[in-house]
Amino acid sequence: MSRTTFFEVRILDANTKEHLCFLDKVEPYSTVGDIKSLFHKSYPQWYPTRQALRLDPKEKPLRDDEILQNLPVGTTATMFFRDLGPQLGWTMVFMAECIGPLLTYLLFYFRVPYIYSHEYGFTSNPHPVVRLACACHTFHYMKRLMETIFVHRFSHGTMPLGTMVRNCTYYWGFSAWLAYYINHPLYTPPSYGALQVNYALVMFAMCELGNFSIHLTLTHLRGEGSRSRRFPTPTKNPFTWLFFFVSCPNYTYEVGAWVSFSIMTQCLPVALYTLLGFIQMTVWAKGKHRAYIREFKDYPNLRMAIIPLIL
Repeated sequence: MSRTTFFEVRILDANTKEHLCFLDKVEPYSTVGDIKSLFHKSYPQWYPTRQALRLDPKEKPLRDDEILQNLPVGTTATMFFRDLGPQLGWTMVFMAECIGPLLTYLLFYFRVPYIYSHEYGFTSNPHPVVRLACACHTFHYMKRLMETIFVHRFSHGTMPLGTMVRNCTYYWGFSAWLAYYINHPLYTPPSYGALQVNYALVMFAMCELGNFSIHLTLTHLRGEGSRSRRFPTPTKNPFTWLFFFVSCPNYTYEVGAWVSFSIMTQCLPVALYTLLGFIQMTVWAKGKHRAYIREFKDYPNLRMAIIPLIL
């Protein structure tokens, strides 16, 4: 019978190089997540999702599913710990990022006092496009809330509290800014009237439906309890056929929805918000696209990251 070779793991502070913990007789098949749990027993204030462990202070953190004996270390491994700060679950993060813009926009739509002049308190804007914009904005964030609760399966457990505060400031702040102008008493409706609004509404509805279809496809890609990894492919749903051309069609549809909302309202703050969102989603999409190419040797060459045949 072969003898099991146990590992010893030394954990140092990534900043000060101070010795924090020594783990003796660690199983070779232990994962980084297991090591975090053992470290947590010595330091209860640093729960596993708050920890980042590295083999070098300047390298990327190790993934929780990496196995100790597969790492480039000897039987005595040294890891460097960094505190990620307080963490919040992804469900709570998405709820906060969606509820804030939803309620903030409605404050401006109903013109609560002290936002505009007193004579406009609790009055309604006479332009139909303003009511339509409120319905579209509300639908968008209600959809995101429902997807957060019933559709999404989050691959990462938590987000740092500081990052969530920054994200909420961004989403809530932009929602208030664009809502202020769209619901302003001096708001001017689109130049081409009902024609422009109606075309934009059709585009918005199609993009929202497409975005939802992609999210369902990504959710069903990996069943409950399955550990197999596959890249997403088109289904019988025509909205998923965008997978033939891009790796992240959910972002493509999301950008399309905000472009249509910009056209519908003809509002500069909405257009700026759309541009910034497109830049950020492009970064995410290109990162995901590169990850697919690295992981899957048979990944389709025709696909781009977010815009078919272009980007």
